[in-house]
Amino acid sequence: MSETIIILTEEPLTAVDVENISDLYGPEDDVELVLLVPADTKRNLFVDVVDQLTMLDLPGVMRELREKPNADAVRAEANEILAASMAALTAAGAKATGAVAEGDAVSSLVAKVTELGASQAVVVTRPHAVADTFRRDWAHQAQRKLGLPVLHLYSGSGFIGDS
Repeated sequence: MSETIIILTEEPLTAVDVENISDLYGPEDDVELVLLVPADTKRNLFVDVVDQLTMLDLPGVMRELREKPNADAVRAEANEILAASMAALTAAGAKATGAVAEGDAVSSLVAKVTELGASQAVVVTRPHAVADTFRRDWAHQAQRKLGLPVLHLYSGSGFIGDS
């Protein structure tokens, strides 16, 4: 019987991310990875600016204040993230499928876990100081809705979020 792991990411998966995900199962296990990349344009400008300030990224702060997300550009970026992530997963020999998730990212993750009876859920994000501190990040939200532990990995690192 095949095991399913649902992955929600806002960043293209790196080789480190793929390795961390691959560590969740053995080479002999029959595992299917299902990747979701959100195309949600909703933003909390205050939270985004504070996140940039905590990382001492002043150019990022200016970008956040200047740029207004365009739905078509956000969807195109989500498709690029999906393509790059799928390429990284298949290059590592993973059996994977993926899609751009419409609507709320957490709701899409919860729906896919429920639909497929997935045994695990993984969220890969960059650090978000405000959301992570106040447990409003995607992993915590999904964990509350699913009633199951959700692994929160920080993109491109071996760091695990507190979920």
